[in-house]
Amino acid sequence: MAAIPVKVIDRFKDNLGKIQKVIEQAKNRDINEADTVVIVSDVLSLIFGYDKYTEITREYAIKGQYCDLAVKSDEKLKFLIEVKAIGITLSEKHYQQALDYGANNGTEWIILTNGLIWKVYKVRFEKPIRTDLVCEFNLLELKLKNQVDMDKLFILCKEGLKKNAIDEFSQHRMIVNKYYITTVLRSEAVIESLKKELKKVDAQIKFDDDEILSILNNEVLKRELVDSQDTADANDKYNKIVKKLEKKKIKDVGAKAIADKPIIVENNEVSIQESEAVVEEIS
Repeated sequence: MAAIPVKVIDRFKDNLGKIQKVIEQAKNRDINEADTVVIVSDVLSLIFGYDKYTEITREYAIKGQYCDLAVKSDEKLKFLIEVKAIGITLSEKHYQQALDYGANNGTEWIILTNGLIWKVYKVRFEKPIRTDLVCEFNLLELKLKNQVDMDKLFILCKEGLKKNAIDEFSQHRMIVNKYYITTVLRSEAVIESLKKELKKVDAQIKFDDDEILSILNNEVLKRELVDSQDTADANDKYNKIVKKLEKKKIKDVGAKAIADKPIIVENNEVSIQESEAVVEEIS
């Protein structure tokens, strides 16, 4: 994760506690959506470092509809933010509304928040359009001494955008997550490792790959993960990466074989028989 500049840390120290008090009071008063938008705008300015007058836009027009807030940096749109009243639980319907704004505007990053809970999504412009939940946090629960909490704030900061912190954080989350780990645990490489470790206990027992995989699927891993579409997607991506690495390995071995094989030169001509032998060796 990108290092957080000192001035950003100082800004967190100066303003996070103040904002948390405001949000706590707003939660107790159960303020409406319009007032929540005002608080979210203050968070964008005091915590994330955006200029309230030049970089934060309210009621951003998108094809006849209006998204609550939009954030720009260096004159480029960075986030679309859909805000709900602080007392409302964020739902699938609210997520879909935020996604529609992002999809219709071609915006990669969308945020859904009620001022208290913040959800950051990366829009994948595929068919159908999908999103990755990159980050989620409760603003009242964030602690200055917790590095993970500070990293979550930094990816939304103006300074974080300039360091591509959100892309780095997103890439990390897309790999180091329960779906990819589930995939790797069921891979051939891990099953082979499990067999080797089990043989240390009793070398006479023969282990079957399918038996071990069945135990992993039915007794070790959560069913919801095994059957998840996200796990299936992770499995497809993982297998493509493995195949790509295997092809590269074969190509590298072939190149090394050609480099190491002595070519006989007779009368300034390379021996055809020797060249064919090298080709056959790596085919």
